[in-house]
Amino acid sequence: MTLTSESTTAQPADSRLGLAARDHLMRGYGEPTDGPVSIMTRGEGPYVWDEQGRRYLDAVAGAFVVQVGYGRPDLAATAARQAAELAYFPAMEHAPRPAVELAERLAAAAPGDLNRVFFTCGGSEAVDSAWKLARQYFALTGRTGKHKVISREWSFHGSTYAAVAMGGFALLHQIFEPRGPVSRNVADPYDAEEIRAAIEQEGPESVAAVILEPLPHPSACVVPPAGYFARVREICDQYDVLLISDDIVDSFGRLGHLFGCDRFGFQPDIICCAKGITSGYAPLGATIASDRLLEPFLPEHVMFAHGYTFSGHPVSTSVAMANMDILEQERVYEHVLRKEAVLRNTLEGLRNLPVVNDVQGAGFLFSLELIKDKATQEPFSPEECEQLIDRRLRRELFEAGLHIRCGDHDKPYIHLAPPLICDQPEFDELAEVLRSVLPRLSAWI
Repeated sequence: MTLTSESTTAQPADSRLGLAARDHLMRGYGEPTDGPVSIMTRGEGPYVWDEQGRRYLDAVAGAFVVQVGYGRPDLAATAARQAAELAYFPAMEHAPRPAVELAERLAAAAPGDLNRVFFTCGGSEAVDSAWKLARQYFALTGRTGKHKVISREWSFHGSTYAAVAMGGFALLHQIFEPRGPVSRNVADPYDAEEIRAAIEQEGPESVAAVILEPLPHPSACVVPPAGYFARVREICDQYDVLLISDDIVDSFGRLGHLFGCDRFGFQPDIICCAKGITSGYAPLGATIASDRLLEPFLPEHVMFAHGYTFSGHPVSTSVAMANMDILEQERVYEHVLRKEAVLRNTLEGLRNLPVVNDVQGAGFLFSLELIKDKATQEPFSPEECEQLIDRRLRRELFEAGLHIRCGDHDKPYIHLAPPLICDQPEFDELAEVLRSVLPRLSAWI
């Protein structure tokens, strides 16, 4: 893995703000740049515009976030109305009304007995909160040695210190050693027995949790085989290990269901969600836990030793309620399930390009695997991945009007996760841009 910018610079001319962004704004996973940064000024539907008036199809919904599209007056009005009524109150000794209403709604929709909801400002904090809840649960039940986490290689569970440690990116581990939670990564994303072996090798008495994404996305978006999650659930129960479903990308319609774990029919002990919960109109995440995990806290009124100033923020939770209304009333879940095959078929049409080796995914979350020579299966070198795919290809696609994400984890990929309102015209547009730009890869080598 090479750590490169999450956004592309289109070199806008004479941009004061673009230069100010270069000099003052520290962008997430963003490299320093010599030129100005592209400044985005407005959005509508699946499109965004920069300050020069150029339009871009956002084929990754910002950062897998904008489910119902940009420029929704109803969501903006909800935020303004709540800010005028009660802009802020902490969800600590007392609670703002919208936070309670959203917690009740999520608990009713979550599978099984996942009835306890803790709100965060985003996905990384939701993973951190799940970790701290697991640790305190095991401490209260006399199993203080349980502190390790099993996850997949190349999995990404967030940017906070604990979330980085729980993920599977070796480079991030190296940068932030010594790590917080001790994690062990399994190489095969869909070999449940490898998880069992990892628990055995670490010692079941030391392993607190297994954390998995329903559909992995930092590398290939490969659909899990039938029976995989059922077997993982059996293994976790056998060894008294919690199963955490990282639904941060996969929830709120991305896979055609409210939660990603619903798509594949398994019961976790904790769900972490964020991103599409508000479609990006306000920051919010949630950790949704089983009643069983809260039982040790209740008899003696033990404090959950965790909290955030903005947990359960009334504006964010109000927007989430309105966003969930839109997803249901506009039948967005059904739309994704109905159009999944249409998107897949459109992307499958790119397989005849020499550099497109594979197409994987489900719902509105897909990956294109890129290869240097399809006939010989010669891969791109690490240097070519960094210079040509992470940097030049992303820039060229952006300049052609398409916002995507690239990754060179185990193999180089393009990730596509358009807003859930998209249909055949947008699918054709993104395929047309990819078809026009991807053949240039061979010429750049």
